[in-house]
Amino acid sequence: MTKNKETVCAIVVTYNRKELLLECLKALRKQTRPIDAIYLIDNASSDGTPKILFDNGYISELPPNNLKEPWEKEFKIKNLANGAIINLHYVRMSRNTGGAGGFYEGVKRAYEKGYDWLWLMDDDAEPEKDALEKLDEYFDQRDISALSSIVKDTNGKINIYHRGFIKFNKIFPGFQNPLPVEKYLSPYVEIDFSSFVGIIINKETIKKFGFPRKEFFIYGDDAEYCIRLRQFGKILLVTNSIIVHKDKTSEIINTKKFLGRVFLRVSYDKLWLTYFGTRNLIWLGRRYTTNKMLFYGRMFRNYIMSIAGILLFDDHKIKRIKFLTNSYLDGLRGNFDNEKPKEILYG
Repeated sequence: MTKNKETVCAIVVTYNRKELLLECLKALRKQTRPIDAIYLIDNASSDGTPKILFDNGYISELPPNNLKEPWEKEFKIKNLANGAIINLHYVRMSRNTGGAGGFYEGVKRAYEKGYDWLWLMDDDAEPEKDALEKLDEYFDQRDISALSSIVKDTNGKINIYHRGFIKFNKIFPGFQNPLPVEKYLSPYVEIDFSSFVGIIINKETIKKFGFPRKEFFIYGDDAEYCIRLRQFGKILLVTNSIIVHKDKTSEIINTKKFLGRVFLRVSYDKLWLTYFGTRNLIWLGRRYTTNKMLFYGRMFRNYIMSIAGILLFDDHKIKRIKFLTNSYLDGLRGNFDNEKPKEILYG
């Protein structure tokens, strides 16, 4: 049921996960509090995403091949719970702009369309059918910049790393402190950050603080945006609103053993993805740390330990060291050349 009359637009960013995307879209169509629109940002998927959307009735026109600019069309689909019409804005990007670029495009376009609340999620997210209805109950609360749902894995376990607090005095190697499990027993909890898996943002906040940073590509864009959102109002975690996240990030991690200890290593073909997390974290640290000496000391220690790990465990040692060094330097310099990591590693 709908308590408030504000319009809600879901923003879904997808890249080469067409089957998961269909499950996400179906879940959005089942919401008991119907959404008004979906902005689907297709980051130039190469797995046949447009065709599967066409075959399943989401779009009635396929985008042209070899796009030079983003292609946008609006289609009509129905809410499966009550038959209400949902406006599906399908945006096919001309290149992969990463999660950050995708959410930038979605938030910007949905905001300019005038929707009141923007509900962000990846294509591997599946909100329970009453997830939005539970969030809707808090739409009229004062001083709210954003609301978020609990994130659970496919086994029903709460993923605490999607919600929590930020400690600006302890940036490196991470400044996001997860919300303890016992806090989820309260009806709602005020938090500092929420990942882009199931956060819903008030348009008045966007009017004041703009859009996500597209230059981040991936990693850290959600935390950076939440830092800005908190300057406007509260971010509330609504604990009876649930979204399932079918995350497979762990698939890029390998393990190595040394002296009885297990060390996590990233395979060479997936290494380019780690550049953005390091660069963006260092940029955020320089900008927001309240203890510069501690930040730079920990950053240098982490760099040395990473070099040692490369020399001890990894292949392509010279390229990995060059790659790592550039990720640190680019974070310090604020260099957001997102083609650079692949150029360094793979030419």
